[in-house]
Amino acid sequence: MGISNLLALLAGVALFLFGMSLMGDGLKKVAGNKLQTILYKLTNTTLKGILLGTGVTAVIQSSSATSVLVVGFVNSGMMKMKNAIGIVMGAIIGTSVTGWIICLSTLNPGAGSGILELLSTDTLTAIIAVVGIVLHMSSKNQTKKYVGDIMLGFSVLMFGIDSMSAAVYPLRESAAFVGLLTKFSNPILGVLIGVIFTSILQSASAAVGILQTLAVTGAISFEIALPILMGIAIGASVPVLLSAIGANTAAKRTALSYLMIDLVGAIVFGILFYGVNAFAHFGFMGIALNAVHIAAINTAFRLAIVVLIAPAITLIEKLVILCVPDNPEEAADTKDMDRLEDRFLAYPAVAVEQSEQVVNSMVEKTRKTIYGALGLFDNFDSKVFAKVERGEETIDRYEDKLGTYLTKLTSLELNRDQTTKVSKFLHIITDYERISDHALNIAESAKEIHDKKLEFSEDAREDLKVAVAALMEIVDISFDAFVNDDQRTAVHIEPLEERIDELCDELKRKHIERLTAGKCTLQNGFVFNDIVTTIERISDHCSNIAVAIVELDDGSFETHRTLADLKNEHKHHYDELLDQYRQKYVVK
Repeated sequence: MGISNLLALLAGVALFLFGMSLMGDGLKKVAGNKLQTILYKLTNTTLKGILLGTGVTAVIQSSSATSVLVVGFVNSGMMKMKNAIGIVMGAIIGTSVTGWIICLSTLNPGAGSGILELLSTDTLTAIIAVVGIVLHMSSKNQTKKYVGDIMLGFSVLMFGIDSMSAAVYPLRESAAFVGLLTKFSNPILGVLIGVIFTSILQSASAAVGILQTLAVTGAISFEIALPILMGIAIGASVPVLLSAIGANTAAKRTALSYLMIDLVGAIVFGILFYGVNAFAHFGFMGIALNAVHIAAINTAFRLAIVVLIAPAITLIEKLVILCVPDNPEEAADTKDMDRLEDRFLAYPAVAVEQSEQVVNSMVEKTRKTIYGALGLFDNFDSKVFAKVERGEETIDRYEDKLGTYLTKLTSLELNRDQTTKVSKFLHIITDYERISDHALNIAESAKEIHDKKLEFSEDAREDLKVAVAALMEIVDISFDAFVNDDQRTAVHIEPLEERIDELCDELKRKHIERLTAGKCTLQNGFVFNDIVTTIERISDHCSNIAVAIVELDDGSFETHRTLADLKNEHKHHYDELLDQYRQKYVVK
């Protein structure tokens, strides 16, 4: 192969990969959100999971993308690992569809007839490219633009295949190249080549496409193609494994299940196939393959993996749990959620009591998260920052699990006290989830200060300390009042919230004065302003908690009316508390 052929081959690979990426991105943008909803809702059985995984992957043309999406669902607590494994199996089958699309490049009705020439792949690809660029450039409708991207991606992919085919065609006469490929008939070597090749490309579809392109040389036989395809299937797990870095234990296990399914499936299939071949000596092993043959073998092999492994999903689940043991801290974070058992729904009193325990656990975890975030201002620690991130994710899972469980409770026959409690919990969990989000925002601001080595003025630091102290008090008062259902303590929250609002306004005003006087930089100013705004928002959510404590005990929930009542009906006491907080939290 000359240098010009090598460059043409590399250019073809580049076009092929870019075309696949463009087409896949377009498909995801057109149907991505709907597909996510389908994946999330319709995976209650293994068979449904396999069928959905196959269908979704066939649409978005990427088993890695489907599996990464599923890892995200498991990481957020929206999906159980056992359900996810079914989708992963379907993704393994669905990715073989790309090979059949690539086979279109081999269709050529031939010359001599104008009608037949119009049906040639080259002509159809050119037409699709023209229509695609017109949609992309001229359409104002975003969906049509994405459709244009899909068509352009398909066209670029097909041109890339043609370029690769033309570049490798002369190799059919090369004895050295044929000799090199012959070595890959060794199953172990062929599998290793497939794994390495796919790991580098980060795409099983691309690896299969390049193998199909090499088939035009006539040097790819069945005994060469099969082990390489087995290696490609195993290597496709690399992007999925990378997506699980930093994820929770369940998500890591789901990502590992992709590798386990392909690895165990390839081993079992290999033992069966080569074991039988050792006695039967299949006559088709040396037959030269074309692109269609490779697509068919790839699909059949992937189907065989799923058929072999599907009955053993429970064993795969146990195997990945063995390989990725529980994280003690993570298990402790979510242990209380195990109280929300569906079997308790038959006994509403027990279910409400268990829900209360879990909500209280959520409250304490939120308190721990916000305290950890605030502590980063004085002493930034990357480990504490990571705990705040994990705490925010844990609280998200609490909200999702509690929201689902409490909604089920509302459909049961509850007495007045139970109905009040469930309503209170439903209103309150969103505030705690939002407070945890703001805690993470504070932690990110502290990280920015640390990473960029920002220095606030002495006045700014002292002002923030006052605001942070007030915030910590309102967090403690509101959280304790909720856990203890203490209305007498709850009435302290609103006057303190008003004082925090006043403090935040003062801090912003003083900050502008410092900027004007040149005592503070604009970059510092953005971070300072973000922190003050976040403090104000957290105190607002604490105010919502107070309203829930006071108002829902009366059987209704009208925020504005309750706030007005707190200020007007108990005006003397309210003003007295407000004065106390104004004297306690003062900025110079």
